[in-house]
Amino acid sequence: MASIPVYVWRLAPDGLATRRQLRTKGLRPGGHDVVAQIERPRRRRGPLVAYLYEIDKAKPIRPMTPAKWAALSKANTARRTCPECERDAGYVIPASLGMCVPCAYPDDEQRAA
Repeated sequence: MASIPVYVWRLAPDGLATRRQLRTKGLRPGGHDVVAQIERPRRRRGPLVAYLYEIDKAKPIRPMTPAKWAALSKANTARRTCPECERDAGYVIPASLGMCVPCAYPDDEQRAA
């Protein structure tokens, strides 16, 4: 197995970019392998690692289709709908509660009134 080059933080050569950097340019790795990695040292833990891809081999980001937009909208609506009262809470329901805040704490609502 061949090892990949490791660069120090902020000292990577031109022509390489992380996934986030590619994304800001409207690109994606496009199935190509990692070319190198950057390591940022930390004091008490292991270094932060970021993988680098060649910008020349990157492909444009695929645009969202109407079907993807519809699926995303449906998923977000499901995350906002309370399973107890079946109303749109107006926010994403916390997984820790599993229901909207008024359903989770009905006594607090009565005290406020």
